[in-house]
Amino acid sequence: MTYAPSGRTIYDADSHIMELPDFLKKYADPGLREQIPEVSYSASIVTDEEVAVIMGQGGRHSAEHVAAQVALGDRLISASKEIQALGAFDSADRVTALDMLGFRKQLVFATHSVAMPFSASTRLEPTLRYGAARAHNRHMADFCRADARLIGVAVIPLDDPALAMAELEFALKSGLGAAWLPHRPCGDRSPGHVDFDPLWARLAEARVPFVLHVGGAPLQLAKAWMNNGRPATKDWLGGGENLRTKDVALLHEGPEAFLTMLVLDGVLERHPGLRGACVELGAGWVPELLRRLDWVVKHWSRNDANLQGLSRVPSRQMTDQLAFTPFVFEEVGRFIDQSNPDLYLFSSDYPHIEGGRDPIGRFEAALGDRTDAIRQKFYADNFLRIFPTAAG
Repeated sequence: MTYAPSGRTIYDADSHIMELPDFLKKYADPGLREQIPEVSYSASIVTDEEVAVIMGQGGRHSAEHVAAQVALGDRLISASKEIQALGAFDSADRVTALDMLGFRKQLVFATHSVAMPFSASTRLEPTLRYGAARAHNRHMADFCRADARLIGVAVIPLDDPALAMAELEFALKSGLGAAWLPHRPCGDRSPGHVDFDPLWARLAEARVPFVLHVGGAPLQLAKAWMNNGRPATKDWLGGGENLRTKDVALLHEGPEAFLTMLVLDGVLERHPGLRGACVELGAGWVPELLRRLDWVVKHWSRNDANLQGLSRVPSRQMTDQLAFTPFVFEEVGRFIDQSNPDLYLFSSDYPHIEGGRDPIGRFEAALGDRTDAIRQKFYADNFLRIFPTAAG
């Protein structure tokens, strides 16, 4: 018996690898290997001791540990978490985990290895930034090659348009199924800058979507916002390096700005075949964004020539071309009522604890008495609209 009910086809828009320390180094170009750091868990609930034990076992879980995980059966998602999860870093174990979860297909993101390619530092040498991206993409393609149900997500830094285009071509040739972009200004450019038009056009031509995801920009607010003269607050995991109260309250600002630029700079208009998803960044902000952009275009197009050629209002563009994953604690049924049912995707976040112990149950409760047709869109149809090659 699988976790996903047998009568429902479910596509999972968010899962993760828990990278071992040598995740990037092992796949980096030899000339860059010494300059690319090991993946660090210092800002994680995973302990150095846990990682050391796994590395001491040759970078594997013990046979006894794997057997105990498999014995969980349909309780796998509730009890198998972080680096101790079945298939957290071993592709063969991941295939077993996906069998047990019962999802038709699953996007696979990195967790900690994107810190270097997505660094906001302007002092990081392009050779190192894109060298780290290449190492990540090689490793991700290798991991997901184990099963066609695993859809690997490439990382594509946008700081240099020519290097970004070269990395995209590598990712496409490697069979990766989505391009994770940082949701921040692209060096000194908007993502709607004309220099990026070849990249958007290539994604549309390949029918491969771009994705935004938490971790694609700095997680935490500037320190000044946290300075209120009181003791520092802890994050929700009890530490201080992940999302804290103020961070999560404003988590939507980065992706909202990025997607707004794609609308107002005409990217979605010029490339109607382009698709994109906003993952693990919440969805409560989406209905208001659609309303606000429609209002902005209606009134500012009188003076802004860039808006006068739009053939579809922003809410139509975004409904046609984008989708969003709500958190398990958000009221996705209410968001659907406030916008439309074409905008939202199911995600498990396996094996991260943020995904909850029963994401299907949580989302079912939030969907309430809404129709089976709405559920079909949430669990499957919207995913296939954004990721059309996943239908095969």
